[in-house]
Amino acid sequence: MAQMTMIQAITNAMQTELKNDENVLIYGEDVGQNGGVFRATEGLQDEFGEDRVFDTPLAESGIGGMSIGLALTGFRPVPEIQFFGFVYETMDAINGQMARYRYRTGNTRSMPITIRSPFGGGVHTPELHADSLEGLIAQQPGVRVVIPSTPYDAKGLLISSIRDNDPVVFLEHMKLYRSFRGEVPEEDYTIELDKADIKREGTDVTLVAYGAMVHSCLKAAEELEENGVSAEVIDLRTVSPVDYETILESVKKTNRAVVVQEAQKQAGIAASVAAEIQEKAILHLEAPVLRVHAPDTVYAFTQAEEVWLPNYNSVVEKVNQVMNF
Repeated sequence: MAQMTMIQAITNAMQTELKNDENVLIYGEDVGQNGGVFRATEGLQDEFGEDRVFDTPLAESGIGGMSIGLALTGFRPVPEIQFFGFVYETMDAINGQMARYRYRTGNTRSMPITIRSPFGGGVHTPELHADSLEGLIAQQPGVRVVIPSTPYDAKGLLISSIRDNDPVVFLEHMKLYRSFRGEVPEEDYTIELDKADIKREGTDVTLVAYGAMVHSCLKAAEELEENGVSAEVIDLRTVSPVDYETILESVKKTNRAVVVQEAQKQAGIAASVAAEIQEKAILHLEAPVLRVHAPDTVYAFTQAEEVWLPNYNSVVEKVNQVMNF
């Protein structure tokens, strides 16, 4: 296995699928010769040519509309929205069109589109760049939302997403792009979509998270263990649809749960996950399901970003509350 950062694993996944399927196309703002703002597509245009990897105008609405047309004519588009805070310009294409197409056409047409986009805080980006807007898409049936937390997961999940015949929004947390390396097979492999992963086993409390918050939970779990609390950490990986079976099995074992997201309390998916746990496992719970989240305000400017964002201390605090309930 190779040691890769998440951005390297994502590049490798796209390279793999460009080789495997001539109908795969990669495009977006500056993704060609420049390799994208984070260099996720670096070298791909040189290897596969301008017909397969190319730049688009600075118009997310055009990127979304073109993706629908390409999918309907047999291609497998992998467009990039440069930052997910710019998704508002293409919401109609995603939620109004892609999500409905299989139903609208009586299961005769599919939308094999994988929209890649960076998001997430902690890297001091300008306004609109770091917002966690996954909840906007997760509330729309018909679109998968996939968020990896490790290089290994990123490659396997991205390959699976590109091969899937339904639309996928594939979100990549910017803070994880180059923050660490992990073992990633150089050969082709896939990871099942819609399936959560238990990143750490435990017996006292279940921590449910996704993206960068998975690592906050793992750090919190280490500190909690020193105080005699065994935390199980579940990485959702696919946040729509959610793998509730894995979550509920864990909660029935630990009898307590904390759901962790970077998004604001009223955003993200933590509220629906907490509600599902309390509906399906109420008799197993020894404490209310609590949530870790950002405040219900517009994303803070960079000077206040570290204060605004939840972190592992926020997780420890909530776990202590459920343990002492």
